[in-house]
Amino acid sequence: MSTFIIEGGSALNGNLTPQGAKNEALQIICATILTDKNVLVENIPEIRDVLKLIDILKGLGVEVERVEKGKFRFNAKNINVDFLKSSEYAIQAASLRGSIMMIGPLLARFGKGFIPQPGGDKIGRRRLDTHFIGLQKLGASFEYDAENHWYSISATKLKGEYMLLDEASVTGTANILMAAVLAEGTTTIYNAACEPYLQQLSKMLVSMGAKISGIGSNLLLIEGVTSLSGCTHRILPDMIEVGSFIGLAAMTASEITIKNVGVEHLGIIPAAFRQLGITIEQTGDDLIVKDTDHYEIESYIDGSIMTISDAPWPGLTPDLLSVFLVVATQAKGSVLIHQKMFESRLFFVDKLIDMGAQIILCDPHRATVIGLNRVHALRATKMTSPDIRAGIALLIAAMSAKGKSSIDNIEQIDRGYEDIDGRLNQMGAKILRI
Repeated sequence: MSTFIIEGGSALNGNLTPQGAKNEALQIICATILTDKNVLVENIPEIRDVLKLIDILKGLGVEVERVEKGKFRFNAKNINVDFLKSSEYAIQAASLRGSIMMIGPLLARFGKGFIPQPGGDKIGRRRLDTHFIGLQKLGASFEYDAENHWYSISATKLKGEYMLLDEASVTGTANILMAAVLAEGTTTIYNAACEPYLQQLSKMLVSMGAKISGIGSNLLLIEGVTSLSGCTHRILPDMIEVGSFIGLAAMTASEITIKNVGVEHLGIIPAAFRQLGITIEQTGDDLIVKDTDHYEIESYIDGSIMTISDAPWPGLTPDLLSVFLVVATQAKGSVLIHQKMFESRLFFVDKLIDMGAQIILCDPHRATVIGLNRVHALRATKMTSPDIRAGIALLIAAMSAKGKSSIDNIEQIDRGYEDIDGRLNQMGAKILRI
């Protein structure tokens, strides 16, 4: 287990360029299983979760070539489906939640798929019903081995069907979409997730020969085809990393420029930070965060306390609420952070309270933050990263704190942020990896 030692209180200066989007990369890499032709993917973030998924595909028989940093060629011509029943696969897939998105492509192309209960962040219940109910609608048979926690799905033929998803699950929509492109007939997915990740996946599939309409909406129409060809695809900048950098600049009272952010795909993220009083200017495809010495949280028209909450796209992504909560601790004013989707994601606030933040944890989903307005800096402390997003939030808090902090279990941060300490140290941070 590795640890960050952070000397807080240093302002940053310079430019940061976001990595490729982790959540998109996991979907795109799974989609390479759908064809026996070459697929070239650019701007892949070389982070723990993504590299772990690539290793799983290699074990499955996918030929993977690292052309250069961030650029990989995949060829799934020689798949060994029996690998899915191996102990090696069981260990690998159980440690990575993104592995669940292999099920749809495997079912579509080979008629079966197996997966252990996937791992990932410990942020509360993350059910898989939407995935398997949707695949069953397409004609698949589903079995669950409760004793060994194994899921299996099979079908001799998939057939298009109308379905109304019980939740707008991003990974669930991706799984069903990837199965439907090779199903016979037309599939209609209503209440589909429409995040940029899904839009990118859909565009990639179309470039491979799939027939999909309604891209960017919550109503997808898929006309099945018999096979898909290869393609070249470039992954978007990671919106979560962009938001993390905005929060980092605010908390450390720094002026930084975030380069090549993919502004048109950020949704309301910049506007939500502006509600906290943070000044963000746009120049082309770059964002400049400035005047961060003091920032004041807006209130509603009637003077009541602002609420920042997550919602399905085009609402605010839940992956950034941990960052918003930390940023609010040094603002002027108060805000209610409402994390609707996961009931364990706010439990890291006890560490912020230990650091001197004024936070009331109302219940597992809501926390009220009373900003310190920089009258008092956060205190340095010893912490442990519980998940990716809380981990980066704690790192941001430690960088703004007075004194030397430590964060254990930083492998969680490495799952989502590539060389974060190296990149930040180049801008004036003082982070030591032990």
